[in-house]
Amino acid sequence: MENKKARFLIGLSMKAGKIASGEFAVEKAVKQGTAHLVILAEDASGNTEKKFRNMCSYYRVPLVRFLDKESLGAAIGRDYRACAAVLEEHLAEEIRQRLEEQQQQ
Repeated sequence: MENKKARFLIGLSMKAGKIASGEFAVEKAVKQGTAHLVILAEDASGNTEKKFRNMCSYYRVPLVRFLDKESLGAAIGRDYRACAAVLEEHLAEEIRQRLEEQQQQ
């Protein structure tokens, strides 16, 4: 089941200008320390997943799998996206909590 609240918060983050989307922008945000959460599409390629898991682990940025590429892109008002980074700490934490609640159910 899709987590509508988390999806809404991702869209809200985009409207607030607190989302970096696309592989290059997300990589830059993680390496600069501005990313507080990386959202990786569930259907992202194995290479993309490995790249971002390793990077997020090294830079200590939480990473979650959520939505597919098309839905993730739609949530932020763009074409399909394999990944996005939330640049605002409180929004990132709220999204992460919503997704963790969904996994526990």
